[in-house]
Amino acid sequence: MDVHPSVPARSGPELIAYAKANPNKLNMGSPGSGTGPHMASELFKLMAGITMTHVPYRGSAPMLNDLIGGQVQFAFDGITSSIGHIRGGRLRALGVSTAARIDLLPDLPTVGEFVPGYEASGTQGLGAPRGTPAEIIDKLNREINAGLADPKIRTRLADLGSAPVALSPAEYGKLLAEETEKWGKVVKAAGLKPE
Repeated sequence: MDVHPSVPARSGPELIAYAKANPNKLNMGSPGSGTGPHMASELFKLMAGITMTHVPYRGSAPMLNDLIGGQVQFAFDGITSSIGHIRGGRLRALGVSTAARIDLLPDLPTVGEFVPGYEASGTQGLGAPRGTPAEIIDKLNREINAGLADPKIRTRLADLGSAPVALSPAEYGKLLAEETEKWGKVVKAAGLKPE
């Protein structure tokens, strides 16, 4: 959760207080309507009880450019693309959307620390066409999980701001179903419509 340095908030609670005192004054950038960062922002707005004006972009790079330039003042962005700007003082990070703090910025609180129950993190996985034999799926799962257990791969993924989780196909299917239900509720509550 990043803000432009001109925003007079140095913490998540200060941002919420500022947004409540100045409804829709902050422009909230996203890499596009319906993207993960857009949904993370909508969930934050709903749970914090604030309003901001959504400004969708055609991708993360133009959104990030305008956030750095001050045309938008607030955005959720992936740590891999924003970490250099945070460290360089071009952006101010106020929180991470994950359930736990991240190693790259250990002093940065989770959003859930000041908005209880908040968590928004992306997931990546591998899918196979329906009807793929179970023995092939099981073999792929074993090999991928073995790769994720490799210390070099884990270190590289951590350097990129990712935390690998080795799941079974059934566990991943359950996670996807839970995430679909959670984000479907956000879409409905925010009144979002497909474009």
